[in-house]
Amino acid sequence: MPEVSTHSASVETARGPVHLNWASVTDTGKRREVNQDAVFAEYPLFVVADGMGGHVGGEIASASTIERLKAVAAAGAVTPKAIEKALTLAVRDIAAHPEATDDGTGTTVTGVYLDSVDTQPHWVTLNIGDSRVYLVRDGAIVQITTDHSVVQELIASGRLSPEEAENHPYGNVITRAVGPTDGVTPDYVKLDIVDGDRFVVCSDGLTKELTDYGIRHFLEENTDPADAVDAMLSAALENGGRDNITIIVLDVTTSADASDD
Repeated sequence: MPEVSTHSASVETARGPVHLNWASVTDTGKRREVNQDAVFAEYPLFVVADGMGGHVGGEIASASTIERLKAVAAAGAVTPKAIEKALTLAVRDIAAHPEATDDGTGTTVTGVYLDSVDTQPHWVTLNIGDSRVYLVRDGAIVQITTDHSVVQELIASGRLSPEEAENHPYGNVITRAVGPTDGVTPDYVKLDIVDGDRFVVCSDGLTKELTDYGIRHFLEENTDPADAVDAMLSAALENGGRDNITIIVLDVTTSADASDD
């Protein structure tokens, strides 16, 4: 298994210091030959991309998207406008790549960033596809993002129960991705900064193997983000590891004495 370590950052905001601890991992899993997932986890942006497409197309799509988003984070101003410009450039990168020849080549992109410039600092989640952002607050786990998938549309319309969705034959069919079409816009959700919050950003390789309650269990058992990531990856592999698995765990502290480790 990949070696995982915890990283830290302290941020001064208009509402006081925010201390962050996080860890991330990506793994090919047990059944895939290539890892088509990609991950970027550095303040202020934490994102996962899950590529799709024949040959190496999915790997190209996810890597291209993450590279464009890295540049946004490096510039220091993560905004919806900057994200959408980066995704437009990623679509062009994917289309121009000589090995990304499959019409279905594309990638999910899902994550969270800290908007600390605003006078009311807050978190913003972004999502295209069926990778997910979870939030654990006050002991409860909530899926913040909504899957862009055929199965989710069937659930929303009342034609399928969540239990039936688990083994549905269209379980892997997504309805929105970066790559196949131009002008794809993420869904955004704005969240307050709350002391003690824990975010999990993951590809569906994790959620195929662990339920929401399973994810919460491993978070409760492991206070350190690296330990939590390791535990979830191990469990997902033990449960089958049917897909590439990518996980970010991000912890939030707002105590006045928060500082870099």
